[in-house]
Amino acid sequence: MRDLAIGIDIGTTGIKIMVMGKDGILFQDERPHDLISQKAGFAEENAQRWWEDLKSLLMGLRDGFGKRIGSIGVTGMVPALVLLDDDLNVIRNAILQNDSRSTEEIESLKEMIKGEEFFELTANTINQQIIFPKIMWIRKNEPQSFEKTRWIMGSYDFIATKLTGVPHVELNWALESGMLLVKEKRWYTELLKELDIDEKILPPIFDPTQIIGKVSKEVSKETGLPDGIPVIAGSADHIAASLAVGLVEEGDLLLKIGGAGDIMFVTDSFKTEKRLFFDYHDIPGKYVLNGCMATSGSLIKWYMNLLKTDDYDELTKLAEMSSIGSEGIVTLPYFLGEKTPIFDTKARGLIFGLDLHHSRGDIFRSLLESVSFGFNHHIEILKEAGFKIKRVFISDGGAKNPLWRQIVSDIIGMDLNYKKEKGSVFGVSLLAAYSAGIIKNLYDFEKDEESEITHFNLQNHLKYEKYYTIYKKLYMSLRPIYEELYNLREVKEDEI
Repeated sequence: MRDLAIGIDIGTTGIKIMVMGKDGILFQDERPHDLISQKAGFAEENAQRWWEDLKSLLMGLRDGFGKRIGSIGVTGMVPALVLLDDDLNVIRNAILQNDSRSTEEIESLKEMIKGEEFFELTANTINQQIIFPKIMWIRKNEPQSFEKTRWIMGSYDFIATKLTGVPHVELNWALESGMLLVKEKRWYTELLKELDIDEKILPPIFDPTQIIGKVSKEVSKETGLPDGIPVIAGSADHIAASLAVGLVEEGDLLLKIGGAGDIMFVTDSFKTEKRLFFDYHDIPGKYVLNGCMATSGSLIKWYMNLLKTDDYDELTKLAEMSSIGSEGIVTLPYFLGEKTPIFDTKARGLIFGLDLHHSRGDIFRSLLESVSFGFNHHIEILKEAGFKIKRVFISDGGAKNPLWRQIVSDIIGMDLNYKKEKGSVFGVSLLAAYSAGIIKNLYDFEKDEESEITHFNLQNHLKYEKYYTIYKKLYMSLRPIYEELYNLREVKEDEI
């Protein structure tokens, strides 16, 4: 009896696997992996490591699960860039969505492409997240890698391709790549020709619950899974996470604290906003305005690595002993440049207001506050655009921390709904279960579940408003200096 579904999540800090039945979650496991940043602005990961870790996780499934699996779905960070050769082998490390190496390509594209027309056709601006500037960077700087490339795709597309042997991409990866005509849902062939990018390297596009293929016999031998299990196209991680928390009604907002920071707002109308990204919801007929901050949980991980500590709870306790505004510290979280809402690849992190009395806890709290200020910036833009926020959800790893939830709630001035044990892997498990007929609709697991509510403190909110004003002023003041610093980094040592 095929009454179970497998969900797989390729995240920035690890790979997760989940087995779900109609009565809930039966099995979970995960493997960590690390971000690779060998140069300023670089953000990469070893895609082959993802695949090897997944095979290990699948081999660890409980006996008897395999024959009951009716469908598999994969989610992951988007739009990561994975290059494969003719044999579907990884050519180089995956370039992640928060990578900002293609600054020069972006600047030249802005001069070549009419921004208004491009946005109208693709629902994208020319920014560090889209894919084709990174393709251009590889072609220029790594011609040997480019020449070997037969297919390009995203993180979750890669894993589903390895499972089935069928190259493809899911609809939202295609959209966020900047190479899709958003209303026609086809590749922007005219632009590709202009940029001399061969359309043949772009796989076919599939909707989230559409079956792209079945588990191959080779994969069956390597993992112990029966061959022939249907694999769906899956979902971008932030969209799957939205579904997982029940973000299905117009006016619903999700703040997702993963390696990066995502902001999702549901609307029933096709309406775009230039300072935000635009996505299709996993539920047909709905859309998601999407903000993405380049660093969030990865910023915390950087700080802990710097301190050579893995005691997150201790740092949290020290941060609780600090004050609103972290004893006068305001941090800009642009440690990998920034995507929405400022779209500035040259922006960099700043810890402002340091004094000799400041402690590790003060700095740690300021990092938590900086991400929360970034969320508030996006909320401010949604309100400016005329959208009404009805419910606010919070999810992912950082949301497990009650202190961080309270800081977010106080800064945005709204209550938060937090549901434990949710996330992208749960969302894609729902999609897989739905596609296999294991569950009747995508709301079955949300009807009776209670949320843990974090209520905002009005006095704290009023205090934070003053720090938020400084937060915005800092970036505006530093923007021209970021430009100078970037240009200085580009000067060779013998020219200084």
